[in-house]
Amino acid sequence: MQGIQKHTLFSIVLSSLLVLTSCDSLFRKKVEKEPLARVGEEFLYREDVAPLIREDMSPQDSALFVTNYINTWASKQLLLSKSKINLPEEKLAEFDRLVYDYRSDLYTRAYVEALVFKEQDTAVSTSQLRQYYEREKENFKLGEKLVQLRFVGLPAQFLDKDDVVSRMKSWSEEDRIYLDSIAVQFKKIHFNDSIWVRTSRVMEEIPPLTPLNEEDYLKKSQFFELQDSLEVYLGQVTDVLEINDIAPFEYILPDIRQLILNRRRMQYVRKLETEIIDEAIKKNEFEVYEKDE
Repeated sequence: MQGIQKHTLFSIVLSSLLVLTSCDSLFRKKVEKEPLARVGEEFLYREDVAPLIREDMSPQDSALFVTNYINTWASKQLLLSKSKINLPEEKLAEFDRLVYDYRSDLYTRAYVEALVFKEQDTAVSTSQLRQYYEREKENFKLGEKLVQLRFVGLPAQFLDKDDVVSRMKSWSEEDRIYLDSIAVQFKKIHFNDSIWVRTSRVMEEIPPLTPLNEEDYLKKSQFFELQDSLEVYLGQVTDVLEINDIAPFEYILPDIRQLILNRRRMQYVRKLETEIIDEAIKKNEFEVYEKDE
C-alpha cells in the first residue's frame, strides 16, 4: 500500500514537473519585445521605431536617426516624470481632462466623418445653388475688385503688334480665330473674357499693373497697353465689379456649393446624435439620474 502511495506521489510530482517544464517551454517561445531604451518603468522598443525608418536611409543615417529619436524620447519621458512630481495636483487633473477630451474628440470625429462620407448626399442641383444665391446674395459682397478681360503678352520685339491691337479691340469671330492661330507667338494669352478674375491675379500676370495704377487701366471698356523689359501687354477690359458689389453667381458658385454641403453635414450630425441617444435610452444604455433636492 505504501509502495503504491509512493508511486502515486512520485507520478504526481513528475507530472507536475512536466507541466511546469512544458509551460516554461511554451512561455519561452513567446516573442519578447526588444527594448532600445528605458526611463524609469517606461520602455522604448525596437518595433516602436522601426516603422519610422525610411527605406531610402543608409545604415549610417538610420543609426543617427535612431540615436536622435531615443534621446528625444528620453528627454520627453524625463520631463514628463518631473512634471508629474512638481506640477500642482489641480494642474495635472486639468491636463488629464484635456488629454481625455482630445482623445475622445479624435475618435468621435473620425467615426462621424466616416459616417458622413458614406451617407451624405453631395449632389447639388443648379436650381438649389441659384435659390441659395438669391436668398443670401446680400451676404456675398466682394472684398476685392473683379474684372472681365482678355489680354496677351507679346515679345518686346513683336513685329505685328498694331494688327494684334486692332483685332483685340474689334474682337469679331474672325479676329478671335486668327489670334488663336498665331497664339504660339505670344508669351501669355487669356481670351476667356466671360469669367471674373480678381485684380490681384491680373497683376500677377501683368507686372506693370500695380495697386497704384490699376484704377487707370482696369476700367470698364478700357483698352490698355503696358510694357516692361520683357513683354508688351495688350488688354481689353469688358466689365468691372467693385468692392462691396454683390459677387456674381458664377464667381461665388463653388463657395455656395460648399456652404450647402456644410449645412447638410451639420443637419446630418445633429440627426445622428439624436438617433444615437434615443437608441441608447431604448436599450437602457443611457440614463440621467435626477439630483436630490
